[in-house]
Amino acid sequence: MSEVDWIARPQLRDPILVCAFSGWNDAGEAASAALTFLQESFEAEPVASIGCEDYFDFTETRPTIRLEGGVARVIEWPETTFHAAVIAGAEHDLVLLQSPEPQLRWRTFCRTVVEVAEALGVKMVVSLGALLADVPHSRAVSITGLASDESIVDRLGFEHSNYEGPTGIVGVVHDACARVGMPSASLWATVPHYVAAAPNPKAALALIRRFEGLASVVVEASELEDAAEQYERQVSAAVASDPDVKAFVEKLEESIDAAGDEVQFPPDIPSGDAIARDFQTFLRQTEPEDDS
Repeated sequence: MSEVDWIARPQLRDPILVCAFSGWNDAGEAASAALTFLQESFEAEPVASIGCEDYFDFTETRPTIRLEGGVARVIEWPETTFHAAVIAGAEHDLVLLQSPEPQLRWRTFCRTVVEVAEALGVKMVVSLGALLADVPHSRAVSITGLASDESIVDRLGFEHSNYEGPTGIVGVVHDACARVGMPSASLWATVPHYVAAAPNPKAALALIRRFEGLASVVVEASELEDAAEQYERQVSAAVASDPDVKAFVEKLEESIDAAGDEVQFPPDIPSGDAIARDFQTFLRQTEPEDDS
């Protein structure tokens, strides 16, 4: 594993690898926000990173420049990092993988991820993801759980995926796990497509709560709960100020509340895509200014 830069090799108890990739698999930044929250909550320490040069197209995932000391210009490259968290009293410690979705050499990248997991004694891999859907922001976030292991499916009521079509890096990670016999599961949150550009702490919180049951850990998330409540209030206020958006969201709410009954949208209500475009512009215009 010459591509892996090892910082430490801690002794972990039956660890679970939790991974989140920003980009295609991360609507509303919910998955990456959930993983960052886990990392900070458990004071996870860095253990390894994978070199970025072979896996990223820097015209797609660009490095950034920051000023250090107000003078020196420092380039920050895309990172694939592993952190480890020892959780007292829990059945499992955690290894946390965070990365942008790479553009190149997915199979090699995912084999390297699995090799790091094996070196750290990982017993199961759990990916966090979020997808855009026709769901209202005002209802509970729907979480879909998929798993490769029958015991996980039975214990937590997960599903076997019958999806066929394009996949992201998450799908390739799970395929790499299956090839070495490592159990894996995936948690997906739904994010309202009409407010996709805004970070969604409500979906991040839902992912964490579902992960608690899967990993048998307890996460103190009052800070994220407050952020989720503020998010819902802000979006509700913005929705109420625009009649077209308000009508669209009310139809989504009726559809959810009808528990699967088909709801037809009247022809005088604009399309979801048009609503989303206009609403993103409205939210940007109404963001509070930073007083700092």
